[in-house]
Amino acid sequence: MSAAQKRNDVLGTNHRGDPIDTGMCTLCRADCTGKCETWLSSIHGREMLYPRDFGMVTAGSGNTTHVGVSYGSLRIQGYNYGAMGVPSGTSHDADHCIFPNVNIESEFGNEVKTKVRVPLMTGALGSTFIAANYWPSFAVGCALVGIPIVVGENVVGVDRAAELNNGKITRAPELDRRIESYLRYYDGYGAIIVQLNVEDTRNGVAEYIIDKYGDRVMIELKWGQGAKDIGGEIQVTSLDYALFLKDRGYVMDPDPGLPEIQEAFRHGAIKTIARHSRLGYTDLSSQDQVRENFMNSVAYLRKLGYRRISLKTGSYGMEALAMAIKYASDAKLDLLTMDGSGGGTGMSPWNMMESWGVPSVLLHAKAYEYASILANKGEKVVDMSFAGGFVTEDQIFKGLAMGAPFTKLICMGRAIMIPGFLGSNVEGVIRPEKKRDVFGNWDKLPKTMGVEGNTPEEIFAGYYDVKKKVGEDEMAHIPFGALAIWTAIDKLSVGLQQLMAGARKFTLPDIDRSDISSANRETEKETGIPFITDYLDDKAKAILNS
Repeated sequence: MSAAQKRNDVLGTNHRGDPIDTGMCTLCRADCTGKCETWLSSIHGREMLYPRDFGMVTAGSGNTTHVGVSYGSLRIQGYNYGAMGVPSGTSHDADHCIFPNVNIESEFGNEVKTKVRVPLMTGALGSTFIAANYWPSFAVGCALVGIPIVVGENVVGVDRAAELNNGKITRAPELDRRIESYLRYYDGYGAIIVQLNVEDTRNGVAEYIIDKYGDRVMIELKWGQGAKDIGGEIQVTSLDYALFLKDRGYVMDPDPGLPEIQEAFRHGAIKTIARHSRLGYTDLSSQDQVRENFMNSVAYLRKLGYRRISLKTGSYGMEALAMAIKYASDAKLDLLTMDGSGGGTGMSPWNMMESWGVPSVLLHAKAYEYASILANKGEKVVDMSFAGGFVTEDQIFKGLAMGAPFTKLICMGRAIMIPGFLGSNVEGVIRPEKKRDVFGNWDKLPKTMGVEGNTPEEIFAGYYDVKKKVGEDEMAHIPFGALAIWTAIDKLSVGLQQLMAGARKFTLPDIDRSDISSANRETEKETGIPFITDYLDDKAKAILNS
């Protein structure tokens, strides 16, 4: 998406910053006053599926994303007859085969199945301050919708109030807050997943969680992410806090213990200090050693009592991808999330993020190829989640089709965070006494919202749906950011239902790679998805020659 495409007149959307192919700005701000498609969907919901100003407009597609190799260069198929996945005993007539009847529920897992209402999950929301500040909106919104949310790495390690005894966690109030805020509204759909990195493992996070929450929490081993090929980072602006984190065992850059750094900090020449996590497996030099270490880690977690275990990996390359798929399958893990380059970040070295790793569509195409090799040998393949720049319902469909039948979920980062920001900003205006608590950034409602009124009932299209679910009394405890997440995901859900109905697929397991085609030959070559006019060309000619 070029700078000239910052504005979409059909939907009435605009980008504050530089737009990217996914439909978001390169830099997404918590205080943004709009108005990209995700931002407006957080208020208006499914209305954003359609051109604005109905009755006085016509609209034509200006899509030019079918160049190069990306998810934008894939097209979604539509068919003119048939219907797959219609429930047994249900008529296939036109009154029953309608898009609201498309079932978008999914499930993943090996022995223990985890159900989700929408085939989405969040990216890892870890130790960044923006994740902590807006967590109530993220957690409550995802629990209400019925999708998994991931507590990212280092949450315990950066918590000043956390207590360690002999290097192991005995009290973790921030981690408890995150888990309990989700479980309060958990109704059997979704999951709360907690990541483990090197420091978390050393601190005994897995032991703490299983002792306190049992198997209500899913644990995730972490190999990497798409935004960077080093460990997680945050920036701190307090020298005292930087020294605290150094004492907790983190890598600090620059070193706050050095007198010259302290002096530069006091004079303002250095204003921030970065905290970094460590690389994993640095003492291993072969695939066999990695496999043995990984299997031992999984066995230890199972011995502790974890019944659901997942793995998150990044865009390292083909060897690491194959290792992740093979080892996760052999270990009978419940989920493998593969994050391609092009995903989001709370804080990653920018030029590293821009230039390292395998782009999402290429990584995911190879993931399907490698998973198929295992499946063709009769091996059971781990359930997969694709991550790396997904924002809209068409991208969700393409990702599910790309990895079918192995892909059960699409992992989304900023696209689920944006509604949390927006709702919190609205709440800070309407309830000024809570502005500081919800980290609201606005002093008044911006005109870009396109709403009349100043109450949540008048602003959020999903308000009464949430009220029906939780009851009138409980609405006082629902963050506005959660209302916005519900509303935005409702739009994605209906958009996905419509695309599936057009492809004549009425359940998610019916989606397959035949439902997408390549818009150029390079994409066909790299993904194995047939070129758009080659697909079904043989059947077309058979009709003509009959």
